[in-house]
Amino acid sequence: MDRREAFEQAIRLERGRTALLVVDMQRAFVEAGQAMEVAPARDIVPRIRSLLAAFRDRGLPVVFTRFTYSPSAPLLVGELHPEHRPAPAGGPRGFGRPSSSCLEGEDNVQVVAELEPRAGELVVDKRYYDGFNATALDGALRARGVSTLVVTGTMTDICVLATVVGGFNREYRMWVVADAVATLWPEIQRASLDIIGRAFARVATAEEIANQIARW
Repeated sequence: MDRREAFEQAIRLERGRTALLVVDMQRAFVEAGQAMEVAPARDIVPRIRSLLAAFRDRGLPVVFTRFTYSPSAPLLVGELHPEHRPAPAGGPRGFGRPSSSCLEGEDNVQVVAELEPRAGELVVDKRYYDGFNATALDGALRARGVSTLVVTGTMTDICVLATVVGGFNREYRMWVVADAVATLWPEIQRASLDIIGRAFARVATAEEIANQIARW
């Protein structure tokens, strides 16, 4: 058995046990002009919307993560990425400067309007890149009987990758939607998907995922 066959046998989309995870599609990352803007993330919004519709139409769980920072918990991420720290009143904002990006209480923490969570859908606020680390995500998924996660969002090489590894380490069967995750540079996107597909998850397109769900 080769590696591809092993992945195909071990990681499958199971009816009734599969959820969609939308990672950090927040205004702070997606909207133009934000200090931590990921412009390619805007391109994946339509495909995430189509997957949201497919999962919702079949009553399957949908979960969102949001990165948040708070000065009351001055974690290392705030030192490495000063954009998350509170912006001084009237001072300049932008990459490398304190800009209140994903700062707790700011509007830019919210998921973009095009992907807005519905009432009753789980929204997990996290302090680290990994959506499982020190959050209720694992417990909430297990309470719903979820064993397989379809992952979309941004950034492929940071929060998506960290969350995929976190899920893998907790025995979830992970899928990553290649054309519904995004990062800043094409070469990093390709490398990240290669790493994910060789070690942690199956990689598929939004169309492939939607077609399989449509048969349920």
